[in-house]
Amino acid sequence: MSKVIQMILSGMFFTFILDFFLFLGIKENYIDAHGIQLYYNILFADNQNIYTFTFFTLLLGYIVMYVSNKIAIIIISTLFILTFATLIPPLGNYAGELLLMQKNITLKTDKFTYHGDMLYSGRQAVSFYDYGLKKVIMLDKNKIQGNY
Repeated sequence: MSKVIQMILSGMFFTFILDFFLFLGIKENYIDAHGIQLYYNILFADNQNIYTFTFFTLLLGYIVMYVSNKIAIIIISTLFILTFATLIPPLGNYAGELLLMQKNITLKTDKFTYHGDMLYSGRQAVSFYDYGLKKVIMLDKNKIQGNY
């Protein structure tokens, strides 16, 4: 097997593991903490960015194959520690807020106007924390007017 193929496969393997733990921490400490009913697989699949995944695949593959073992171990270990850190509740919640939350927005339906934070925009519904109601509500995406 050529070195380039080994580099790509190694990079994909490490990137996939890092992504798995990043989204596991977000699922446990952000999605579940807000009471949003969402399967891990949907969260993982819907929020993958192919450009980021490709970049880290090539970067980590290059590091594993072409950088000295000592430096490669330090870099890969640091990345693992950073992604495993999302399993710590405050850090997982913060990562979820950075990646998924839209703060201080207004959503309108035919009857009501909601002002608050969009916690998660799913395939069919939006999880929204309304400032007036002081609770998380689910809104059907088909009934929301305008762009959000």
